[in-house]
Amino acid sequence: MQNTDTVYIIDIGNSSVKVARYQNNALFHVQRFNDDQFEHLKAFLHNPTGRIAVSSVRAEDETIKILELFKESILISSNTPFPIKINYTSKSTLGIDRVCNAVYLNSRMKTEHAVSIDIGTCIKFDLVNREKGYLGGSISPGIRLRYKSLNDYTGKLPLLSNKSSLDIVGTDTNSSIQSGVINGITAEISGLMDEYRSRYSSLTFFMTGGDAKYFDLLAKNDIFADENLTLSGLYEIYKYNA
Repeated sequence: MQNTDTVYIIDIGNSSVKVARYQNNALFHVQRFNDDQFEHLKAFLHNPTGRIAVSSVRAEDETIKILELFKESILISSNTPFPIKINYTSKSTLGIDRVCNAVYLNSRMKTEHAVSIDIGTCIKFDLVNREKGYLGGSISPGIRLRYKSLNDYTGKLPLLSNKSSLDIVGTDTNSSIQSGVINGITAEISGLMDEYRSRYSSLTFFMTGGDAKYFDLLAKNDIFADENLTLSGLYEIYKYNA
């Protein structure tokens, strides 16, 4: 790839679409669009000058709708060659976002193992070994999904959206739900991190995702935060195939 290339990297996530512009092989700008901003996305990407690479974790019909905006784009999927070994028994169902995170880790890790913690619609842990590549991880519901399930599957619990931290003892129904969801996720993430540390002595954590900012987990010196981690991994895959 020539050093003067302009490349648009588009990450179609479960709840939003993120567009990154790389200029001279460096990240220049990132724009995020929610689902109700489809017309803004169309206007933003009208007649772009540069190559376009797209990844999507959405259903095929939704992905096609967005891909129709840019006919010349490259779709990064599970069939795309990756610059990392993938040790996963169901590769066809492995989310491309998890692969992007693993590729980013593989390009940055200085320890024998690295784990990405992606806190968004889902909470995803993914483990990479320096020699063996991507090894797998875990998926659980994120904040919004937990609130929604409590509302959907009970008769009286309200639907909440507050993502701020709260004392562990809720003093009414709303604060009890908020405590259970936010403090429950904090305990889940901390517990999984402790389990990884107990198994792998040479280990680094990388944290990303739209909801990562709601969890104060960066005090330890083996955790690095990068809000554009998935986009950067997607760009690495694009360069590998360019």
